[in-house]
Amino acid sequence: QVQLVESGGGLVQAGGSLRLSCAASGRTFSSYVMGWFRQAPGKEREFVATISRSGGATLYTDSVKGRFTISRDNAKNTVYLQMNSLKPEDTAVYYCAAAERGMVVTALPQRYDYWGQGTQVTVSS
Repeated sequence: QVQLVESGGGLVQAGGSLRLSCAASGRTFSSYVMGWFRQAPGKEREFVATISRSGGATLYTDSVKGRFTISRDNAKNTVYLQMNSLKPEDTAVYYCAAAERGMVVTALPQRYDYWGQGTQVTVSS
């Protein structure tokens, strides 16, 4: 089992930047595919980005490509989401998640086994 704790959320103006962190404890961090998801009020949870166990492969949803970067530091048991050029539509609770089974990367929330508690990101116009 792994425990995930997100941090780094907050209030930022449109065009600004934030870096989210997700610290993992428990079993070997490098054995998990990691992902970031978000949920805005009244909307379903949606995929944002994912990174493979080694960090060599990443995948992003189209709306954040070129603005967000996912990375991981397996020595620090941490995954990051660098968010630049933020827009009001990026406002949501952001969750990190860990998947321990077979695939390289995945955008499917049902493939993830563990979830953090979320961190709020609010982008003002």
